[in-house]
Amino acid sequence: MCGIIGIYSKSPTIGERIGEHASRMLEQLADRGPDSAGMAVYRDPRASGSSKLSLYSPEADADWPAIGAALAGGLGVESDRVFSPRHALFVVAADADAAQAWVRRHLPALRIVSVGRTIELYKDAGAPRDVIDRFGLRSMSGSHALGHTRMATESRVTPEGSHPFSTGLDLCLVHNGSLSNHNRLRRALQREGITFQTENDSEVAAGYLTWRLRCGDTLEEALAGCLKDLDGFYTFAVGTEDGFAVLRDPIACKPAVMAETDDWVAMASEFRALAVLPGAEQATVWEPEAGRVYSWGRAIA
Repeated sequence: MCGIIGIYSKSPTIGERIGEHASRMLEQLADRGPDSAGMAVYRDPRASGSSKLSLYSPEADADWPAIGAALAGGLGVESDRVFSPRHALFVVAADADAAQAWVRRHLPALRIVSVGRTIELYKDAGAPRDVIDRFGLRSMSGSHALGHTRMATESRVTPEGSHPFSTGLDLCLVHNGSLSNHNRLRRALQREGITFQTENDSEVAAGYLTWRLRCGDTLEEALAGCLKDLDGFYTFAVGTEDGFAVLRDPIACKPAVMAETDDWVAMASEFRALAVLPGAEQATVWEPEAGRVYSWGRAIA
């Protein structure tokens, strides 16, 4: 089942309320997957040499002040925000690669939910409305956002198993469907240096894109590779620092609909999630074709 959404702002009016618009879209799909939810928001780009770390603690009583002090000593902390005993966002004075490596070495008990210049990724167990309110997503501005509400079919209901999945810098993926060759592909990607934190097949799809991008592919080339290397059925929405892209498998058995106006472009598992957007009644609406990559953004390749 599951429900996915994505929205890209083409005007400042939409960008100023991107969190509100994405939240309303995701709430429309709550009955497609009520066990966990998440959203990636691309906002407030950091300058070179600075990056954002979205962190999760498997322990319910994480000592965030102590963690912040360790990050300040090792990387330098520019700002922080603690959302719950398990979730926090830190802006650190180090580039994303260095920040990620330092956390994995010095704070191995923590899970890196996402890292990059622009991405902030928030996910947890619970219904979309509860997760949205927990992280204050409605009030966020930004350039684009992707969201997912999950009905667990292939792994446990945990914050780690929630979508979106981020396996590369400023890259995230949400997925509706199921992959049949993810275990074999996971082992192949691990040999290439891609790391995974869950058994979720969607994380493998995200890892595959990260690997292809590291090999020099554009995002569109990496997504086209999915048609050859990923077995199963899927609709993907993928976020990058510059925009977002959509791909359906060659059979296109999972639902998807897209719409575009002068102010925004968006996709969702069902039209009702698009209908809540301003100007939706004048939008160009279509069903994305099977096996075709759609992308929007600033130099998204």
